Amino acid sequence: MTALHCRSIFLSDVHLGTRESRADYLLDFLESAHCDSLYLVGDIFDLWSMRRSVHWDADHSAVIQSILDKSQAGTRVIFIPGNHDEALRAFVGTEFQGVRIQREAEHRTADGRRFLVSHGDEFDACVKHNRLVKWLGDSAYQVLLRLNHRYNDWRRYMGRPYWSLSGHVKTRVGRARDYIRRYESAAARRAREHRLDGYICGHIHKAGIEALEDVLYCNTGDWVEHCTALVEDFEGTLRLVHWSDHSRTEALHPAPGAAAPVLPDPGRLPALT
Repeated sequence: MTALHCRSIFLSDVHLGTRESRADYLLDFLESAHCDSLYLVGDIFDLWSMRRSVHWDADHSAVIQSILDKSQAGTRVIFIPGNHDEALRAFVGTEFQGVRIQREAEHRTADGRRFLVSHGDEFDACVKHNRLVKWLGDSAYQVLLRLNHRYNDWRRYMGRPYWSLSGHVKTRVGRARDYIRRYESAAARRAREHRLDGYICGHIHKAGIEALEDVLYCNTGDWVEHCTALVEDFEGTLRLVHWSDHSRTEALHPAPGAAAPVLPDPGRLPALT
């Protein structure tokens, strides 16, 4: 297993406590990754779904233990609760076994750029709250996620790479694409208002890195449908890593002045040193 060495990692929307969470892939990622700072950008737990039923297996527990082990080993870990674990916002300003709980954070990259980091559910009012989920219908969306999980279990059994069925459906729905565009614009607008270089968030389960005029919009994606994380190397280059078929770089944004690195072929991503 090739180690992934980087300066910072941002991940969100794990939805631990549900059957749809790909805690197995995330555990593999965490065990392979070594970083100075780890940002947990909301919806790590799905307290909403856990009110109805709880699915918690050994992988879910191992993910939590891996995060705590990193914190105890010296990694700076910041947890920013999202809307699905918003009850934990009551603990903002506290620290648990080295994990700091914050409402939002400001991250400065190695090359000096400043990013606001938050879950991103604060933009729901701007883009019509949960319009995507409403259009699909909450129950239909949950069925789609379950199908996605079982379909990819079958693909893995057959030796085929992960492919997001639910993500494929969303990118082909006009209303979903419109929702995502408006969400990205709202995030970029907030970064401009704070005179920052960019915004890092999650929430909508649609990973991406996109320059929106003078602002860099970064979405970490999720560990339900896509299994993605945003990573920063030691030069300040931001990469979106897709881990479900053992790590390929989906998108990147080099640090200003740095040469654009050559993208690796699918397979283990080399150490970001």
